[in-house]
Amino acid sequence: MTTILCIETSGRTCSVALSTDGTMVFEKSDSCGQAHSRLLHPFIQDALDQAKSLGLRLDAVAVSAGPGSYTGLRIGVSAAKGLCYALDIPLLTISTLELLAFTALPRIADTNALLCPMIDARRMEVYTAMYDKQLQIHSPLAAVVIDEHSFEDTLASSFVCFFGSGAEKCKRVFTSSHAMFLDDIDTEARNMCVPAQKRWEEKQNVDIAYFEPHYLKDFVASRPRNKVLGQSER
Repeated sequence: MTTILCIETSGRTCSVALSTDGTMVFEKSDSCGQAHSRLLHPFIQDALDQAKSLGLRLDAVAVSAGPGSYTGLRIGVSAAKGLCYALDIPLLTISTLELLAFTALPRIADTNALLCPMIDARRMEVYTAMYDKQLQIHSPLAAVVIDEHSFEDTLASSFVCFFGSGAEKCKRVFTSSHAMFLDDIDTEARNMCVPAQKRWEEKQNVDIAYFEPHYLKDFVASRPRNKVLGQSER
């Protein structure tokens, strides 16, 4: 029996799940969006306590690999690496876009449709990739600025289902009858259980020391403007 702890912090939801052979046995999540640093470690402890109560030994940790929030991903990946180092177990990673596609898959009836998860990168830009119904990559990860010509070649010949936090901005731009939209598709640790189990079985663990997630944007620290100008708030 394989037991995997799944950690998802790439977006607004902070969540953990515990799985055995791909079946979830514990979950805890919060979607308030700004409390990952406060909530994640208590959630992990609750999952580990549940594993102990069930007589389970942790075999691996799976974590979202991005793209996503810089802060959220740093929190999740740091916690995952720490556990893997301490317990001497493998680290598994899952693309946030693949996770969105896996989550959407049961809601897409058309067997020939392409799946296009999108993560909002602000303004009219999204991070996206395209998958077929077997979750094989049709188009690799890319940053795309959305306009009326985006994906027009693909939409000319295929039905494409768009979803995720970046898809909303496409609804008012895409006019093709081949464009479909799904709402309420979010990243959660519960949906990592099956992909994580597959990675475990295929021995697709990553190097704990060198793995870095794919961020939406590079983090740039800046000082408040009033500090730069030598002013103080009144």
